Amino acid sequence: MPLTLASLVQHSALKLTVRAGADRLDAPVRWAHASELTDPVPYMEGGEFLLVTATNLDAANPEAMRRYVRRLAGAGVVGLGFAVGVNYDELPQALIDAAEEAKLPLLEVPRRTPFIAIAKAVSSAIAEEQYRAVTAGFEVQRELTRAALVGDGPGELLTRLAAHLDGWAALYDAAGQVVAAAPEWAARRAARLTPDVERLRDRPAPASIVVGDTDDRVELQSLGTGRRGRGALAVGTGAALGTADRYAVHSAVALLTLITARSRSLQGAEQRLGAAVLRMLLAGQPDHARAVAGDLYGGLLDAPFRLLIAEGSGPAAPASLGEAMEAAALRTGETLLTVPEGDRLVVLAADGGAAVAACTAHAEAQEARAPAEGTRPEEDQVVVGLSAPAGPIAVSAAYKQAEQALSVARRRGRALVEHEELAAGSVLPLLADDAVRAFADGMLRALHEHDAKGRGDLVASLRAWLAHHGQWDAAAADLGVHRHTLRYRMRRVEEILGRSLDDPDVRMELWLALKATGAPSAPEA
Repeated sequence: MPLTLASLVQHSALKLTVRAGADRLDAPVRWAHASELTDPVPYMEGGEFLLVTATNLDAANPEAMRRYVRRLAGAGVVGLGFAVGVNYDELPQALIDAAEEAKLPLLEVPRRTPFIAIAKAVSSAIAEEQYRAVTAGFEVQRELTRAALVGDGPGELLTRLAAHLDGWAALYDAAGQVVAAAPEWAARRAARLTPDVERLRDRPAPASIVVGDTDDRVELQSLGTGRRGRGALAVGTGAALGTADRYAVHSAVALLTLITARSRSLQGAEQRLGAAVLRMLLAGQPDHARAVAGDLYGGLLDAPFRLLIAEGSGPAAPASLGEAMEAAALRTGETLLTVPEGDRLVVLAADGGAAVAACTAHAEAQEARAPAEGTRPEEDQVVVGLSAPAGPIAVSAAYKQAEQALSVARRRGRALVEHEELAAGSVLPLLADDAVRAFADGMLRALHEHDAKGRGDLVASLRAWLAHHGQWDAAAADLGVHRHTLRYRMRRVEEILGRSLDDPDVRMELWLALKATGAPSAPEA
């Protein structure tokens, strides 16, 4: 407990008597200081118990005392000790009234109690409080260290920290996502602070900010020592942190920084192992891959998974996606295999799991920020190709599927394309390509030019004939002409193009060209 005026009043050796402000004795005392200045305020910092004998004060003057006491109270002085028997035999009523009016505690100091005794008592009490705080801080540090060493992850450390603070604690990863929280309900409160965590992340570590009010005060501390933090710690309390609490938080920051640094080292080793597992799977050696994967990745290979390839103009964009997926996997306990390949990232993730969902959400958020539909992603954005669900024996095929989906995503200006879209959907969206349109325009140009001169409607006739699979009567009825007229038009198409409609490849190319250009009518001249 911090030293208060009440503590000094209860000190039997000091014999202090309360003469005003008895209801305000719970104010903490930061120091005891004697001053006979008529205006000591410029030398006050707040929290002082000021001791006076009124050598230079007109203590019997009501107006002078009102001004004097009002100045002290406004400067944060917590109490005034007046020594009787020195310049005044008893406490002047003017000073008592002024203290009552300003709600400033006024204590009478008997002549036999020297100011030095009060100063020593205050100093001794403050030293004892600091010693207790340091001792408690060291004990909490040992407790948190044990939690960090024996606990599985940061959860136990956060639990003990929250219990010590009588509040809550949460850990954020480098992407600003909540990794763990204690108690469990604190995860929802911590999630609302993501914008503040991102603001803290932009500052060089170590850094801290305080958000909220006195009823819900939250302090955010960055983790790490580099220019970009490795995460953040949030602690929620109902009041400002005391000395012991501050020791506890600083210890937690140091331990969590070490944990995240160790996690980075382990992550690097895991990535190297993951790269070896992926190479074996791509080489068609699933048994060897499973043996190398061991307990680390073995569970991932026992269930259907997705292979995705993320690509950006630099490694930062795929890395950001990887962090989001890792955070999602960490929250749900999923296994994730990530292999950086320059500006690309190859990932094996559980089918239907949180990591794949995080990837999809990341892509949707990116496309929502796009200036217009169909535009290509910005340079700092990521493009993802996602395979169909696969197993260890089909990783090579899954890799090709992801490559194909990635290629389509780049052409369409999409942030993410799943291979299942290509397999289950139509081939026609693939024709939305400049090279395909140029080919189609060139192939049909002679027919469009013929129709533009009013010599018939060869393009529409060709479309109807192909749509009816070469059935003359059905196509002619659709066009509203005689079948002999349609036969004549198809011979003209062959003559103009110099190609036979009996060739199925020619018919396929013409049909795709018609689909790519979209309109059966001739273009404007």
